[in-house]
Amino acid sequence: MRVWPVALGLSIAGSVGGLLAAGLLLAFHQDVRSRLVPWLVSYAVGTLLGAALLALAPEALETLPPATALGTLLAGILTFFMLEKLVLWRHCHDAGECRVHRSTTTLIIVGDTVHTFVDGVVIAAAVLISVPLGITTALAIIAHEVPQEAGDFAVLLSAGLTRSRALLLNVASAGGGLFGATLMLLSGTETPRVVPYVLAFAAGNFMYVAMSDLIPTLHRGQLDSSAIRQVTLIALGVLTIAVL
Repeated sequence: MRVWPVALGLSIAGSVGGLLAAGLLLAFHQDVRSRLVPWLVSYAVGTLLGAALLALAPEALETLPPATALGTLLAGILTFFMLEKLVLWRHCHDAGECRVHRSTTTLIIVGDTVHTFVDGVVIAAAVLISVPLGITTALAIIAHEVPQEAGDFAVLLSAGLTRSRALLLNVASAGGGLFGATLMLLSGTETPRVVPYVLAFAAGNFMYVAMSDLIPTLHRGQLDSSAIRQVTLIALGVLTIAVL
């Protein structure tokens, strides 16, 4: 049962850690936030790609045949593409990029709940392989949650919500991570067979977020136009995963 407190603790950290850090960002002046968030996005790219290609995918390949593991990874990429089309999975780092969500807070909260649920499942699956893998996965999730949650806060505030109301709604949506981790841990006898597929699927998720949402934003220079700083922070993110 020792795996339970570790998995649940890391799932809470993954769901709430980025949320709290994003909340702290709101305490800074807009000019400071405008400098910090782009750096976090670049660092998140490195942690996501590092976790996907150096941790999750290799673990899946140890159990599954290459074609099966990579096919599951591909399924993960396509699934999150479809979820994003349905506005149930989204990444916003600036209020100006999320006009489609300005008219309602419901989609943001529903999307965040789905998001944290998947994160919880992934973290629990990683912990079932090893605690270090669970920590690596949680760190990658926290890294990319910070700029996303900062964007969500900006949209909710622009929709007229108070800071306390916006924080409360985001904390409520974070409960999806705990539910996802619990469901994964309760899988029982099916867990050993399911875990490699979950890890490969999650690798596809991480790669999709990094390469379809974050990297294009950096290329357009909307957040940070310094290529040297971007590459340095991406490399730092990869290195963080590599040394854990």
